[in-house]
Amino acid sequence: MDSSSNWRGFLAHVRPRLRASCPFLAASRLTIALAALLLAASFPARAWGPMGHRLIAELAERQLDPAAIAQVHRLLGESGASTLADVANWADDVREDPNGGELSRQTRRMHFVNFADSRCRFESARICAGGQCAVAAIESYGGVLGDQSKSDHERAQALRFLVHFVGDIHQPLHASYRPDRGGNLFQVRYHGDGTNLHAIWDSRVLGSLRIGWKRYARRLDGRVVAAGPMAPRSWAEQSCRISRDDGVYPLGRTIDVAYLERMRPIAELQVQRAAARLAALLNQALD
Repeated sequence: MDSSSNWRGFLAHVRPRLRASCPFLAASRLTIALAALLLAASFPARAWGPMGHRLIAELAERQLDPAAIAQVHRLLGESGASTLADVANWADDVREDPNGGELSRQTRRMHFVNFADSRCRFESARICAGGQCAVAAIESYGGVLGDQSKSDHERAQALRFLVHFVGDIHQPLHASYRPDRGGNLFQVRYHGDGTNLHAIWDSRVLGSLRIGWKRYARRLDGRVVAAGPMAPRSWAEQSCRISRDDGVYPLGRTIDVAYLERMRPIAELQVQRAAARLAALLNQALD
């Protein structure tokens, strides 16, 4: 399927939602508006927000084997941190640091994977060329972490990236559609202000509960879910299907309390899956 087919498929998916919220727009004007937004697209922002990433890291650490915990604490000590939650947002800090240099440039596209269309099929050559996506990043850094021949510095850096990228790939709009840049081009209103759907999922779906990450961890503690297949590409495809099938894309333009309450259980389940899979990955790599 070529890029024009991908674009047509995306329009077929989102045009009914845009038309429902903007009935005065003709089809041609909808297409022009979407095309203009595409030109202004930027990279996805912070998946889950700082709170969500710390929440995933904390829940994962509670599921680590004693041997893995000891290794994690030893490697984290290299950077002065003591828990996974302490380093959960480090990868975002690297990306946003204007002086981040080569590391920032090399990892900028590893926070997400944009599927070509709503089939949600991971095709490495098409959507992860050169290993530049979250799926390949998790596979690569997982290998580094488990390689005893690597230096502690390399393994500690891999650990910090893994904690973050596993969280990223479970945010449905960080594993969504290329044509709308994972919801960045799906414009909505929240409390009267203009924003986009990706931003709502980054911070508002979990944040609307208005509790801190430590309290949120207590709320979710004990609801451990099975890790399931230990294949990052399967995790990404699952996230993409959620964004496609579970009402993540609203019919209207306004994000209200009812939408956030419908989406929160979905987000919480994804947080729990991310924590279980991160813990399983670390237990395996640090065995």
